[in-house]
Amino acid sequence: MKSLSTLAAPRRDAALDAAYGKVRAATEALAAPLSAEDAALQSMADASPVKWHLAHTTWFFETFVLAPHVPRYAPLDPAYRMLFNSYYVAVGDRYPRPHRGLLSRPSLDEVRAYRRHVDAAMTALLAAPVDAALRDVVTLGLNHEEQHQELILTDVKHLLAQNPLQPAYTPAWPLSPVTPAAATWIAYPGGLRDFGVDPGGGAFAFDNEGPRHRAYVAPFALASRPVTNGEFQRFIDDDGYRRAELWLSAGFDALVAGQWQAPLYWSARGGGGWSTFTLHGEMPVDPHAPVTHVSFYEADAYARWAGARLPTEYEWELAAAPLPVRGNFADSGALHPLALAGVPRHGEPAQMFGDVWEWTGSAYLPYPGYHAADGAIGEYNGKFMSGQMVLRGGSCATPRGHVRATYRNFFPPDARWQFSGIRLARDA
Repeated sequence: MKSLSTLAAPRRDAALDAAYGKVRAATEALAAPLSAEDAALQSMADASPVKWHLAHTTWFFETFVLAPHVPRYAPLDPAYRMLFNSYYVAVGDRYPRPHRGLLSRPSLDEVRAYRRHVDAAMTALLAAPVDAALRDVVTLGLNHEEQHQELILTDVKHLLAQNPLQPAYTPAWPLSPVTPAAATWIAYPGGLRDFGVDPGGGAFAFDNEGPRHRAYVAPFALASRPVTNGEFQRFIDDDGYRRAELWLSAGFDALVAGQWQAPLYWSARGGGGWSTFTLHGEMPVDPHAPVTHVSFYEADAYARWAGARLPTEYEWELAAAPLPVRGNFADSGALHPLALAGVPRHGEPAQMFGDVWEWTGSAYLPYPGYHAADGAIGEYNGKFMSGQMVLRGGSCATPRGHVRATYRNFFPPDARWQFSGIRLARDA
């Protein structure tokens, strides 16, 4: 875990108290459009019911903040320690992830009562002086909850997509047709550069974003915007999903096993067109919006078909570091990738933040000098540094302010239910 301050005297942190209330309220707002039935269902093993997300984010504060820091803290129900533990082996037993949708009890109302119970205790705790170590753990918990806010949206989308009624999470469709500028290539000289974050740098970062270190990047070029649906459709029309020579071996195996023919949620329409399921219901595919819900394997195959490759995470960070973190995030209400509006500044890549997470060609591995934190908190990121690929930049489901140029997301290469897309790179 990133240290936010060192040797600071305990003090009341009004900003932390306010941030706690804001994040917790945002999670409740995301769950508000859902019925108790919606919140209880689990559509696949990789997703979780919204009710579980509401409980697990509460469990985090109870387990890592209240239990060790509040004398005589009384949990609402001791059984929740096991039910809502995700993967923290050091904490104790865990209910199996694929079976979370079988937890009809506790009810949604009881889970909300659990949230109120923990919120009351947290409010009392944060009204008193808070030392640096406790402030770090609370801040980690808030960022953890923001991650689950994104998962609520992605998991709800996958759940509602299974329903033949094609229900909308939210009925508004705020998108307007936009024809983006043609993609261009932006050249970068490369060289020895610094990447990641420094411990004790002041701003929050997850432990996997550091330590800051130097690495060599060869000269390269990066596409000025993400790949669009229309561009990806040309890959489909050119039999891209049938041409084994374009695919990694494991990727083609995943394609065959999953019967992939297009990005997740796409359906063929009459006349050769496509529609896609969105959080606003079924909609025509916008050819100008960034393609999303593709796996690393699909992104890699498309890049090979296009005569390019995926950027490394170092290349991506080098290009993103000077840019302001602006884009289409969850707060916009679009909840869907948007076509690029306007012409980006010359020499600057557009849509680096928001819209779609961008697959990189980098495996998720520790940076040189990385050490996981002691205890159960050390299981947060480090234990997953195997068999995953890095994504960068955030998406239309990511809370605004949650991402930065150094943020390292990671998923298995066959994952498709996240808002994941493609930006091309090539050697200079």
